[in-house]
Amino acid sequence: MPPHASLLNTWQRLKRNTALLIAGGAWAVQFPDTIQRNLRWFFMDGVLASGQDAIHVTYLTLFVLALGANKAQIGLMSSLASLSAVLLLLPGAMAAERARQRKWVVIATGGGITRLGILALAILPFITQGPVAVTLAIAIKVMMDGFGNFSLPAWTALTADIVPISWRGRYFGNRNMVMSITNMAVTLLAGQIITMAASPLSGYQAVYGLAFLFGLGSTFCFAHLLEPPRQPAPVTLNAYRPAALLQSLREDANFRNFCISQMAWNFSLNIAGPFFSVYQVEQLKATPAIVGILSIVSSLAGLPALRLFGNLNDRLGAYRVTLLSGMLIPFAPILWIFTSSPWHPLPINILSGFLWAGYNLASFNLLLAITPPELRPRYSALYQIAIMVSAAIGAALGGGIVQQWGFPAIFLLSGIGRMISLFLFWRTVKPPELSS
Repeated sequence: MPPHASLLNTWQRLKRNTALLIAGGAWAVQFPDTIQRNLRWFFMDGVLASGQDAIHVTYLTLFVLALGANKAQIGLMSSLASLSAVLLLLPGAMAAERARQRKWVVIATGGGITRLGILALAILPFITQGPVAVTLAIAIKVMMDGFGNFSLPAWTALTADIVPISWRGRYFGNRNMVMSITNMAVTLLAGQIITMAASPLSGYQAVYGLAFLFGLGSTFCFAHLLEPPRQPAPVTLNAYRPAALLQSLREDANFRNFCISQMAWNFSLNIAGPFFSVYQVEQLKATPAIVGILSIVSSLAGLPALRLFGNLNDRLGAYRVTLLSGMLIPFAPILWIFTSSPWHPLPINILSGFLWAGYNLASFNLLLAITPPELRPRYSALYQIAIMVSAAIGAALGGGIVQQWGFPAIFLLSGIGRMISLFLFWRTVKPPELSS
């Protein structure tokens, strides 16, 4: 065989294997070309979005602290951002049910307005400083979360249409694994940029500019999805009146119990959730670089979990994997009480990263499985409203408790609340195949 022919064959094999990897694995060959194409674009959308979130999620609290915010304002920001979902999730669900192509609902809001918010945060310190900058940063965060949640029902429904149900565990396991690797790399890079910058504030601006570029790439990939044809539902406002929505919850007891258990879970999470990075900086004297490294360790610990729990999800079902992965999560915040140096959270982050990778994968797949396809945007909106309301209350309560009694109190309460929530889930929610 001529050398050039051998190189061509090697290149073709590499190209084919890369295409299969981006489609989620070798199993994707069984699907038509259109499905494989969607899986590849959706895969890349997630990877680029994880680059944006590695910066925005990890460093936003520290960015706002650098602008001059205090702990009470951090709690307020988290609470208001969660409450904004209450205002925009149901309109988003109605838009998703009425739209001929749901992807444009996502692109216009989650991919457009929210990513303009990332850019606004990057340029904010050029425009103003001090209390005004803090207020505007909080307002931008609230706007971003609000419009991000407006797009969420459409995104959830479209995801269920794009990814075949029998392989969701393995596909999302592979996708989430590459997203985690991207998250680690970008988190480390961003932490170093912030630490090495002439001033912390300029470092945050630089990395938020980078986050905006990642977001643009994600939107570009999402725009290439070929949405399966559908007939928009003739939805009226009456279907979204409180009485009608409550009737839906009464008629579907398993979904209602799932929402209640997840409300308790997220309330407990957010008593402490917004304050871990504050505790690291103020009490443990960690630098942004250390915060970034510990976040990377958490993501790294999640990589084997994604492979393990992805396979288990398709074999045992999302319900059982949610229980299995959630059993030890309540102990993580309690362990934070015993930390006294910047590196003490290292083993906690390893444990948390492994468990949360499995829990998030399984609970998302359980949401897709437990909601009826024709009402998925509406049910998704109701679920997210339940989550955001409970998260907002938890964050507000946590902000008051930490001001009054300190960090150990919120860590302990968060751990106990998680234990109660998981017990509630186990006792009241049935696996989807047994709920009918």
